[in-house]
Amino acid sequence: MMDQVEPVSGESGASKPVESFGSLTHFGGFDWGASEHQFAMVDRQGNVLMNLRLNDDAQGWASLREAIAPYPHLGVAIETSTGAAVERLLELNVIVYPMSPKAAERFRDRKAPSGVKSDFLDAWCFSDALRSDGHGWRQLRPLDPLTAELRILCRDQISLIQQRTALVLQLKAALHEYYPIALEAFDDWTKQFAWEFVLQFPDPIRLLSASKHKWEKFLHAHKLYRPETAQKRLELFARAKEFASPSQAVTKAKSLLATSLARSLCTLEDQLEMYRQRIGELFENHPDRDCFGSLPGAGEKLAPRLLAELGNDRARFESHESLQLYAGTAPFTRQSGKSSVTRIRRFCNKTLRATVHHWANLSRTDCVWAESYYQQKKNSGMSHAAALRCLGHRWLKILWKMWQNRTTYDEALHTRNQIKHGSWVMALQASPASSTIS
Repeated sequence: MMDQVEPVSGESGASKPVESFGSLTHFGGFDWGASEHQFAMVDRQGNVLMNLRLNDDAQGWASLREAIAPYPHLGVAIETSTGAAVERLLELNVIVYPMSPKAAERFRDRKAPSGVKSDFLDAWCFSDALRSDGHGWRQLRPLDPLTAELRILCRDQISLIQQRTALVLQLKAALHEYYPIALEAFDDWTKQFAWEFVLQFPDPIRLLSASKHKWEKFLHAHKLYRPETAQKRLELFARAKEFASPSQAVTKAKSLLATSLARSLCTLEDQLEMYRQRIGELFENHPDRDCFGSLPGAGEKLAPRLLAELGNDRARFESHESLQLYAGTAPFTRQSGKSSVTRIRRFCNKTLRATVHHWANLSRTDCVWAESYYQQKKNSGMSHAAALRCLGHRWLKILWKMWQNRTTYDEALHTRNQIKHGSWVMALQASPASSTIS
């Protein structure tokens, strides 16, 4: 069976009933592009019935709608599972079958082993692959509007956080060249007070020209004046010119860059706060809120992401194994003859895999069994990341059952089940070594 892909983040075509693959009479392939698309269609015998090139505009999509109107039982293969092209195909009431890029490449090689490539060849390969192999593929099912918006917001929030990280690294690099005392004074440069320090005291000269009262006022205003750190920071401020750049040109140029980056970070943080509020509102109104909100360690940040990635279609994952494969916690094996190698699964939902990684790590502080399980994996020689991946693998089995039954996490129930099945994790918790861990 082809690797499973996620459902589209949208509501288009939600009213179209689910059709079985056997009911399809025609098969299309859609090679999408930024400004133009290629569409090809074959019948059940593989005869090419249509080869259409269309612009990505209203007129182009209208021509496609008119061309496929005589074929009500049409399935279309496309090399993506999200985006505007997928949304518009669903709006045309066709059955969409997303393909992974690697699978698309293999089907292309099967038709053209010489390596020749064209847009029509791609579209035809996709359509014929759907005709011959589509019985094992899963059609795309649109998400409900609430879950769709939540998923888009969570993924965009992650992208903005990645941009913030990039800006922070650039800011620290600039400060290192002319203002090392600033880096020493603050440990966490993802916090807004660090950026505002750069804006208020952009270089060592202006920091020293300010009075000690202004330094103390800044620390008090940002709730940083603590007995254990305040005096150390004040001493650092007083030594601002030590090891600063001796070049005025470097100081003037890099201070302008630093203040520009600091302003960008402050603006970005304001937008991230808007995302947090909107995600929180959607999560509170979601019917699965209690299920995901009860997960130990998930909290207000990770619970909405987990919910958004799983969605609300219970038929999407037939077993906890399929969810574990989708999240990338399950390894894969390459076997040939006497050689057998087990490796980390790279083809998966990377957003969900990263979320499960963070969730597994945070769950260790709330669950004794999770910490015991993690420590056992570490003691067996696993790295931190591998141990968390194993813990996340176990958590996904629990989450899948909760999600299917629409129940919340019950620590007492989980403990009883572990005892009932003779789990080795319970033996770890009962041992003296594990009691010191918890």
